[in-house]
Amino acid sequence: MLIAHKIELRPTPEQADYLNRACGTRRHGYNQLLAHFSQPGVKWSKAAAYQHYMTVLRVEFPWYSEVSSRVARNAIDDLDAAFKGFFRRVKAKAKQPGFPKFKQKDVNDCFALREPSRFSVEGQELRIEKLKTRIKLRQPLRFTGTTKQATISKKAGRFFVSVLIETDDYNPHAPEQASVGVDFGIKTLAVLSTGEEIPANQTLKKNLKLLKRRQRNLSRKVKRSRRRAKAKLKVAKLHARIGNQRQAVLHELSDTLTRTYNVIAIEDLNVSGMTKNRRLARAVSDAGFGELRRQIAYKAAWRGVTVIIADRFFPSSKMCHVCGQLHDMPLSQRLMICDCGNVIDRDLNAALNLNQYGRDALKRDLKRTQESDKTGSQDPALALMA
Repeated sequence: MLIAHKIELRPTPEQADYLNRACGTRRHGYNQLLAHFSQPGVKWSKAAAYQHYMTVLRVEFPWYSEVSSRVARNAIDDLDAAFKGFFRRVKAKAKQPGFPKFKQKDVNDCFALREPSRFSVEGQELRIEKLKTRIKLRQPLRFTGTTKQATISKKAGRFFVSVLIETDDYNPHAPEQASVGVDFGIKTLAVLSTGEEIPANQTLKKNLKLLKRRQRNLSRKVKRSRRRAKAKLKVAKLHARIGNQRQAVLHELSDTLTRTYNVIAIEDLNVSGMTKNRRLARAVSDAGFGELRRQIAYKAAWRGVTVIIADRFFPSSKMCHVCGQLHDMPLSQRLMICDCGNVIDRDLNAALNLNQYGRDALKRDLKRTQESDKTGSQDPALALMA
């Protein structure tokens, strides 16, 4: 199993200077190659990119050799992946093909070392090729195994390393309960079919006044001045703090769900459509529904948990979980009152419906599997994927 562990670095000023130059080398090489192959009549190929790098870029920019040679050469792999994605989307006739874009300074600055011989991690120290001293890590690796690659990134003035490890020592915790339905919301991040509510942590909303003040302060500064750089760093640090607080809540919830329940039923929310509502866009983006679904999916795969995605048009909020009657439920109506006598909170009712949806979906898959076993016409694994 491949697992990436991201750790903060504690570099000295000399080490930070090397990391900054490595990020700049990767960005410069990427942009130079993109500019060359964006010219009319110049066709992209990985072999041609290597030839241009060796015969032109390394000669014209000798400072490339001050950092590891793999920094700029791995930028070729990144550009190759960008061009392949572009050609694939063009072939599929996508509306926005997405031609590769030039890298900007201080925006997603990073570089990768994809050869284990170019780096090593020992205890709480990181060794990088052509850097004489070892960089201190904030914590040691949580997993033991073979290191495959290291990606060093910079965010809000801080450096991080993401180490990809091939390990077999991951021991998932066996889920204790059978199934649960999870209804996502804005005021309450999630309501479980067990009745538990996870309050929303709207970090952007809490820091909005401070963020506006810092952005106004940044707009007054003279471009390319030192004071503007300081103000820009303050804005970046606040954005990073907001993102970290949001990630902490989402990781805690996704970890609890995948450790506790064997089957998790969630909604297939149209997040992009919800963000088009000018009254809900900020709150929906702050909640992070898409990121929460992604975390639940990959953690469930680690722990052998089944995730059931309800159909987008499944009336989880409109249907009474007792009798199945449908009701008109505008967003302002927070309580469902059914003719059968059932009076329940709309979010809890939706969670109970999702839980039943997940159980019914598993029953259908189990029935298909049993029928295929009798006839011998279909593999059970294929039946579960049907």
